[in-house]
Amino acid sequence: MKSTNIVWHDLSVNRNSISDKRGHKSAILWFTGLSGSGKSTLANAVNAALFEYGFSTYVLDGDNIRHGLCKDLGFSDSDREENIRRIGEVAKLFLDAGIIVLTAFVSPFRTDRDKARELVDKGDFLEIYCSADLTTC
Repeated sequence: MKSTNIVWHDLSVNRNSISDKRGHKSAILWFTGLSGSGKSTLANAVNAALFEYGFSTYVLDGDNIRHGLCKDLGFSDSDREENIRRIGEVAKLFLDAGIIVLTAFVSPFRTDRDKARELVDKGDFLEIYCSADLTTC
């Protein structure tokens, strides 16, 4: 059963205020590609570099998320869709918190990535495709 008695509460400190205070804009860097294509490795390398420059960042890794938030999901098409839906919503919360969030998920369906992209303003969602052939993966 879905909740019907909920109201969105505006935050006392908004994304623009956080951006002004920290000196950088938040964004979603969405790494996608085959399993083993280097998504997590690249996301973590970019995260480390951004951290060294003083940026507020966080990596949402597919395997890590499946240990908690999405541990009730399998790998059927519908479960993959729900997994990406949840990650899109979490990434949006990080964005609102003024954090550069780097996601590393297979996210095989363009429609699911597009739904995540549509949650935020244009320019806030950057999709990075990690291209690797099956032999490399």
